[in-house]
Amino acid sequence: MSNNSTTTTADLSTEVIIVAYYSLVLTIIGTLLNFLTFFILCRSLSRGTRARPTLHYMRTIAIFDILMLYGWNLDHYIYPIYGYYLQTSSISSCKFLSFLNYFAAQSSAWLRVFVSVDRYLSLSRLHRTWFGHSKHVLIIIACIIGVLLLLNFHFFLFACFYDATGKININSSLYQIYPLWDYINLGVYNCAPFILMVIFNTGGIYHLVRLRHTTTVHNHNSHKRHRSISITLVITTFLFLIMTVPATVAFGFFSSANPTILRLLDCILYSYHVSSFPLYMISFNEFRKECIAIITCKRYDRRVEPLIAAVPRLSHAMQRTVH
Repeated sequence: MSNNSTTTTADLSTEVIIVAYYSLVLTIIGTLLNFLTFFILCRSLSRGTRARPTLHYMRTIAIFDILMLYGWNLDHYIYPIYGYYLQTSSISSCKFLSFLNYFAAQSSAWLRVFVSVDRYLSLSRLHRTWFGHSKHVLIIIACIIGVLLLLNFHFFLFACFYDATGKININSSLYQIYPLWDYINLGVYNCAPFILMVIFNTGGIYHLVRLRHTTTVHNHNSHKRHRSISITLVITTFLFLIMTVPATVAFGFFSSANPTILRLLDCILYSYHVSSFPLYMISFNEFRKECIAIITCKRYDRRVEPLIAAVPRLSHAMQRTVH
């Protein structure tokens, strides 16, 4: 086995080796950065989840972005270097990784959709809606996970079997999973989430501009917090389009293309799911301060209060001033 892997590695082109090791680096760095993102969001910043339950979505996204890196992305390194696929090493791993490759990606995308919904409702409604309560956000997250789990559960039941030669076939003996599921994944993972993110982010930006023109002394800081997260969402939506759609389209409709090109497009796709940490550092002010506080071993403790709860106190204080 060692001789085979050495021969195979020696015969690989430079492009294949670069893509393979990039996938490995992506797995290592992506795991560390997403764990760090999750940890930062679980510190004092996350104690404001009652005021800003969006943080529940962001923490869950970090978990699914880690899980994504251990499916096809890791196989892009293992197969060229060691000559086998992790996905086809056993029937159980085949079923689980076939499920995970779609389930984790779709969950990550739809969680991002509901972050956009949450931001839109926060900016467009004067009062907190049902979607804006921390308890209800956890219910929404559980429903997203539950629906997508059921959608992809057929992998556990029907996918992966030993063919006549004794090799593991990742399809089903009852029906043809591929490329059918790649077409479905294009809609569930890319098209529908992207369209919804564009709609709700556009609405959020519109209300953010209106909020800017009606900003009072009190809600100036609230406006800055909304703007920070909204800018992050706009960048996320744009990156989602240019980094994830090409790979999904290529595997769905051009699966017979050059394998190196397909793996390269996949590397770009998985790079998107490693981008949360640098994106938050650049555009999310409170996240950046919390990260710096961790590095410098200090505590960043900023009290977060919902705008709704603060308005009555402001109104009462103004009345006392007038009297």
